[in-house]
Amino acid sequence: MKAFARFVPAAAVAAAVAAFAAPAASAATNPAADQGYRGAVFALTDNTAGNAVAAYQRAANGTLTPAGTYATGGLGGVLPGSVVDHTASQGALAYDRARGLLIAVNPGSSTISVFAVHGDRLRLTQVLSSGGDFPVSVTVHGEVAYVLNALGGGSLYGFRIDDGRLAPLPGSYRALGLGTTAASPFTATPGQVTFSPDGRQLLVTTKAATNDVDVFSVGWDGRLSAAPAVTSLPGDVPFAAVFDQAGHVVLAEAGPSAIATFRLSPGGGLTQLDAADTGQKATCWVVRAGRYVYTSNAGSGSLSGYGTSWSGALTALGNTPTDAGTVDAASAAGGQFVYVQTGKAGVVDEFAVAASGALTPIGSVTVPGGAGGEGIAAA
Repeated sequence: MKAFARFVPAAAVAAAVAAFAAPAASAATNPAADQGYRGAVFALTDNTAGNAVAAYQRAANGTLTPAGTYATGGLGGVLPGSVVDHTASQGALAYDRARGLLIAVNPGSSTISVFAVHGDRLRLTQVLSSGGDFPVSVTVHGEVAYVLNALGGGSLYGFRIDDGRLAPLPGSYRALGLGTTAASPFTATPGQVTFSPDGRQLLVTTKAATNDVDVFSVGWDGRLSAAPAVTSLPGDVPFAAVFDQAGHVVLAEAGPSAIATFRLSPGGGLTQLDAADTGQKATCWVVRAGRYVYTSNAGSGSLSGYGTSWSGALTALGNTPTDAGTVDAASAAGGQFVYVQTGKAGVVDEFAVAASGALTPIGSVTVPGGAGGEGIAAA
């Protein structure tokens, strides 16, 4: 299949920035400035009338203050049947710390947007085709980025990063053959693409489409193996994945509303090490904060915490309430803070992480036009 390589004209990008970029609050009027500015958090709206990234200053104490809203130059999208999680995915927004880039997906226009990050301010630099239909997740390692497209059977498409700009990687397109179309329910589309910590493998969760985790090997040139190693998890609906401190794969499994750890072999196979039911509803997302991991439970409005060990064992820490519709999450400051999108009203809830792993609420901020949106990253 021919891969797409269409660029949106630079003039359109510039117009989008001028029309939608809101200036950050000044230090004189910004409460976060009094606490000492330490970083930023970005949340994707996935708004079908015009996708955007909401930016927030992160103070030293972890609290957030709105710092502007930036149009992506593309459109959000909604999968059939979704309510609080319109893309039903993890990783719709990716931060490339080494280059100061933020990459966002635009499902409704099948494009991705690239921003240059300057503190809590963004500058839109590119809008490119995602190389497929309805992009939902993006991941970066070194000089390579890959996008997961959910529809058209599902596909992957790669980009080379050079001097702060992305260029399509020839020969990187891989069809997943999931049979997903515009009529597929949100539970039957792929959920996430993510690199392994060493960048030698690329994982894709297929959710209820095939109940698999597909693992491609990554070549020296960034291109993927022709076919993946497939681990079948019947009925588990593998939704999202992170890697723990020991490099084990940690999966959020929507079928049983559970969390599970796996050893990833050099050949791409997964061997289960431990698993635990969260006792919550719609456990779909997972975030790592230091030696702890937290699942987002959309149906219960909660986060479930777990300690991880070098053997892959899980230790339950209990559940923490959030606003309704808990979805994608990010951590910051070496795991000191966790920020979670709550999709019912479009809110980011803020938590401080104690040495014990316990979460303490420290505030919340609204994402303008962000109800149902997913995609969050911390800088």
